[in-house]
Amino acid sequence: MGTKTLNKDPYNIIVAGVGGQGNVTASRILAGMLMHNGYDITVGDTFGASQRGGSVMSHMRVSKLGSWSPQTPSNKADFIVSLEPTETIKVIARYGNPETQTLCNDRPVYSVRVIAGLDKYPSMDEIKETIASLTARSVMIGATKEALKLGNSIYQNIIMIGAVAGMDLLPITKDNFRRVVMETMSKDKLAMNLKAYEIGEALVRGN
Repeated sequence: MGTKTLNKDPYNIIVAGVGGQGNVTASRILAGMLMHNGYDITVGDTFGASQRGGSVMSHMRVSKLGSWSPQTPSNKADFIVSLEPTETIKVIARYGNPETQTLCNDRPVYSVRVIAGLDKYPSMDEIKETIASLTARSVMIGATKEALKLGNSIYQNIIMIGAVAGMDLLPITKDNFRRVVMETMSKDKLAMNLKAYEIGEALVRGN
């Protein structure tokens, strides 16, 4: 995976979710992993009306040729990584195309309107069918479920990073991840984060 090269330049990744899920942190770690393999990364974040519970997207434009504008052009996303199922569909609607590939966490986060009974949350079958009909490849995993087994849902974003590696689309390795964690977190967090990463990678390879 470390010697893999991207099939286009720039390669456009969007990491999506809702506030509080940790997708911005995930995008920063992923950017660091790619930078260690010689890529220039331009990152731009967009936030919904409410930082916790509102839509959050991190645009990552990956290139060997230099820096690009921080936001992915409409319909130009190559890879969408989402921590919330319906957020995946929202991103595809604006940025996806028939060649886009997606990785999605299967745990819903219900909006206030859904909780109040004013809106209906679609069934998981409906979500899966919609994503599959709009993209070249779609993978859905239980990142939150596995994070809770580790004792804290906070690990869902790290499990998603491992799953990104497992998709075999990007030139990244576990060694890249280890290096970024050691640069950005305290040493006592390394073992658990590596475990979460390995769980995510295995989930996709078995999917």
